[in-house]
Amino acid sequence: MTLQDELIDWFDAEARDLPWRSRPEPWPVLVSELMLQQTPVSRVLPVFEAWMRRWPTPAALAAEPAGEAVRAWGRLGYPRRALRLHAAAVAVVERHGGEVPSARADLLALPGVGDYTASAVASFAFGDRQPVLDTNVRRVLARLVTGVAFPPPSVTAAERRLADSLMPPEGAHRWAAATMELGAVVCTARSPRCDACPVSQHCRWRAAGYPEHAGPPRRGQAWAGTDRQVRVKLMAVLREADGPVPRSALESVWDDAPQRERCLDSLVADGLVEPVTDELFSLPA
Repeated sequence: MTLQDELIDWFDAEARDLPWRSRPEPWPVLVSELMLQQTPVSRVLPVFEAWMRRWPTPAALAAEPAGEAVRAWGRLGYPRRALRLHAAAVAVVERHGGEVPSARADLLALPGVGDYTASAVASFAFGDRQPVLDTNVRRVLARLVTGVAFPPPSVTAAERRLADSLMPPEGAHRWAAATMELGAVVCTARSPRCDACPVSQHCRWRAAGYPEHAGPPRRGQAWAGTDRQVRVKLMAVLREADGPVPRSALESVWDDAPQRERCLDSLVADGLVEPVTDELFSLPA
């Protein structure tokens, strides 16, 4: 049995039951892929399910103001993704009759859809033979085949060639999902469970004695006191309001006035907040 067969068999038996897998239709897959960027599954699940109940099609979302998408995004973080998903829904309606396109070039032309997302939608929703290289897949391939603890900071041509060479001629989308699942639940970044790995006998990193990462230091993102934290607090006030919010309500969530105003200005520049007047602010119309 090949490496690919072993991993796919494990995936078929052990994979988590996730809604975008149980109904791998183009729109749910696109929504899930944008939500899952830098966000764990446990946080995405309730937002995804509420989103799909409210907006089961691109046309349903496109008919609503962009601000409603931002409001429904809740605390997933990086709320510009909500604006991009709304813009993608509008583009799908205007350019493709309300159906998410299958051609990779058409997917790449949608707002918010980059190389990875286009490959993931083409693979998982349409069964195309596409290398899908998210963080989990890249880590699995680095350890399993290359024999190092972590991949380079950004995707390299060598990684693409390796991923392409490993895809089976049939069922490449299942291989992509299986490698992604292995990285998410077994071959994790901090605490890999090698005793539970179905393909540990093939792992070059394990065979080499788990050598330490030799690349640039891997740093976590700071949070307390950062502009990101301030932006989240400001957005929370706007999401929870029924209408425009006075400046005084925004002032109450952060004492550092220069930092608060800088963050508010950045939210306006990003299109996430609209000034109604000099003293009133709202989510985008």
